[in-house]
Amino acid sequence: MESRDDTDRFFTLSRESASLFKDRNSKFHAHAIPVKSEEEVKEKLAELRKQYYDARHHCYAYSLGKDGEVFRANDDGEPNHSAGDPILGQIRSFELTNVLIVVVRYFGGTKLGVGGLIQAYRTAAKMAIEENEIVEDFERCFLKLHFPYPVMNDVMKLIKNENLEIQSQEMELDCKMDLSFRSSLKDQVIDQLETIDGLEYKLIEEGI
Repeated sequence: MESRDDTDRFFTLSRESASLFKDRNSKFHAHAIPVKSEEEVKEKLAELRKQYYDARHHCYAYSLGKDGEVFRANDDGEPNHSAGDPILGQIRSFELTNVLIVVVRYFGGTKLGVGGLIQAYRTAAKMAIEENEIVEDFERCFLKLHFPYPVMNDVMKLIKNENLEIQSQEMELDCKMDLSFRSSLKDQVIDQLETIDGLEYKLIEEGI
């Protein structure tokens, strides 16, 4: 039976979403995107810069890790703290992580002032989040198993009892299997693996 706590739980977005906010002819195109690494953040930013190649500002913020311990806010040429911080504030307000929000601005000819910019970027970010769906997710561990075929039943019993997810498998005389599971189950899963004769495993803990 599973015996888990919620120390591995966090909230993120289910998919990519977009919204458009206008203020005095300036247009703010906001994109909210689930991400899992800083490398993925870079890739998404590059895609949006290519899509909005003629825009002056591509302001953004992101939060990564279960507790949002990895984060950044970027004003991309707007006055200090007028764009990135309001976007990051919305990510935190909705208690999200593993999320990137990019707000692309097209200047409309009328200056909004620092206060107006803060409000515009905050509103655009909030709209993009509200166009999305907030979902529960979990930190995960990954296992690489290597075992002889005769202990297959023991391995499958463990997988069923702990709701482990099979990522890939090779079923021959010499079997290989990749699994994933909630990190809060790590100790009990490892304890049970140790009882299976002839099984070798490698544990990989999810990280940024």
